[in-house]
Amino acid sequence: MSTFNGLMAEFPDIRVDFFRSHPDKRPPLACFLSHIHSDHLAGLESLRSPFLYCSAATKELLLQLERFPCRINYAKGILEARVMTYKHLKSLLKPLPLETPVTLELEPENHIQVTLFDANHCPGAVMFLFEGHGKAVLYTGDIRSEPWFVNAIARSPSMVEYSSGLKTLDTIYLDTSFVDDIAFETKAEGIRELLHKVSRYPPDTIFHFQAWTYGYEDVWIALSKFLKTKIHVDKYKMKVYKSLVARDASNKFGAQFHMSPEAPGLVGFMCGNTHHAGCLTLDETVRLHSCEKGNYCSTVQKGPVVRIQPIIAHLPNGQDLAEIGVGGGGDDLERDAELDFLSLGDIDTLLDVIGDMDNIPDDLREAIRAFLLKAVQNGRNVALDLDISTFGEANDTVLGNAVHAIAKKSQLGRYQPKDMDVLDVLPKTITFPYSRHASYPELCNLVSAFKPRDVWPCTVSPAEWVKDGMCKVADPYSNYDTCQLTHPCFQGITIKDLFGSYCSGTSFQHDILMEPFMETHNASQSQAETQTTLDSVDVPLREHNEAEDKAQLRSSMSPSPQSTPRGPLSPSQAADEAAPNHYSSGGQIPPGSKKRDYDEYQRLIGSEGNSQVSETSERAPEVRTTAFQAMLGNVKSGDWQRICLLPTDDNHTVEEEELGLDVR
Repeated sequence: MSTFNGLMAEFPDIRVDFFRSHPDKRPPLACFLSHIHSDHLAGLESLRSPFLYCSAATKELLLQLERFPCRINYAKGILEARVMTYKHLKSLLKPLPLETPVTLELEPENHIQVTLFDANHCPGAVMFLFEGHGKAVLYTGDIRSEPWFVNAIARSPSMVEYSSGLKTLDTIYLDTSFVDDIAFETKAEGIRELLHKVSRYPPDTIFHFQAWTYGYEDVWIALSKFLKTKIHVDKYKMKVYKSLVARDASNKFGAQFHMSPEAPGLVGFMCGNTHHAGCLTLDETVRLHSCEKGNYCSTVQKGPVVRIQPIIAHLPNGQDLAEIGVGGGGDDLERDAELDFLSLGDIDTLLDVIGDMDNIPDDLREAIRAFLLKAVQNGRNVALDLDISTFGEANDTVLGNAVHAIAKKSQLGRYQPKDMDVLDVLPKTITFPYSRHASYPELCNLVSAFKPRDVWPCTVSPAEWVKDGMCKVADPYSNYDTCQLTHPCFQGITIKDLFGSYCSGTSFQHDILMEPFMETHNASQSQAETQTTLDSVDVPLREHNEAEDKAQLRSSMSPSPQSTPRGPLSPSQAADEAAPNHYSSGGQIPPGSKKRDYDEYQRLIGSEGNSQVSETSERAPEVRTTAFQAMLGNVKSGDWQRICLLPTDDNHTVEEEELGLDVR
């Protein structure tokens, strides 16, 4: 899911793929939309001005989108007319052609040039090349940068000056949905595997392909051609895809215009006076189906049906990389249950309700809290990857179901057991690899082709990047929970380590922003190690109560309330607010530094891991560890030595004088 907040340091007067307001920034002079997946539409429903630039296909698709309740109620006859969510934007949407540099006037004497390129992601999805004021950036949106794709972009007339080294991109704003060092099967390999699997079934088998979002249109066309049958879709899908075909209104016999390459294959085209049908149909008697989940046609309801389920990739260790929470699409072709945009007040209220539920373990409550904090950070609705019908009719159990859905979501991993085919029994579910996002090796290939000065990640959870670290790049199957403090994962994930060798620059703004958060995480992990050591030590019995001693030490490390988290920062915010150096070991934050974001990440990192964060100095863990080790030595040796009182709040610069107390 995209976490990009729409801001680019090089072009502060525009917004891209995020349309909620930034109170500390002036309103944008122009907006740009890369494609229609829901994680790129945050705040778009309330946009009134200025112009919104996109591809022609994105414009037509966007104007057809309907919320799930509206289209279901229309299908049931409850609503007499369709309710298109973004219909009011028709006069603001300005389609631009692909691979054609276009100069836009933002205001008098303020111009930028923008060029659109296909992103190999879904119909209408594009990348933006922004140029002007001596700057140039490439915003990828969501991409699948297969080798052929990178070659095509690199030789494009509008990009060859950058791929040849005649000019240099300042920044690539990159789709970093996947940074694990795992190779994905190409789309062609995935379709080849799917066709091989379906060929094993009897000729009367009914298949249902769950196309839950845009981006699987080539799979439809390939299946239809191979099995020589059309694909049944519901009326909503048919209406959406038919919008990609246009005709000159003044000439009913004039040529048709197709907004995307997939359109003729999906919904047909005119050749002279003859209409040639596409692969999609409203006929329910065909073998292939992609009708909406929860509103299946009679053929699918009667069954039996073999399900076709796309995944991201097959992994070398025998697992499948499932697509969980990646790439948006919750409001697209099929409605998943999701949480609306949350504020901290919403989270506090929901956590109060969760606290009253006896059947949720304490560790799961913390996982839910971390998941909800991430929702605030992203500034977007959060899909739960559950059918909305899971929640049933509106009644008193809906909130309870929602909480358990959140709990399930917070525990889900991306690595799923592989659905192995049994030779003598054909499986009821067919999986095939078909990622719509680039793998890490593919991203490296793209960055290497252009050698920009900097890379800015558009899909990142800072707390998770700090937590997971470079062990995920070295070993994608590593388990953070079993790592030791000396493991390289505590270096954190950095742009320098991921893409630095492919860039022409040496300074990476995202890494500068993350440095103080990494130091805070490492300090808090040291506290956690001290606590773990205390719990594992076998201390001889003495007069003091052991449980009370442990509780006292825990209380000395207890976290204190932190400030309100906000969305991830763009390079412009990082440049405005980031401190040039690390935070000092004495806990003093330099003037002009990012205190708000420092506090925010203290809270995020502390809540999402097992670490404990306090507002004492970074020297506190070292002092407490020294005191604990001295105490432990006294216990083991029996020769009690005096322990000086050491400061942990940096109100003093030297050790305090002994107060003459006997610690025994």
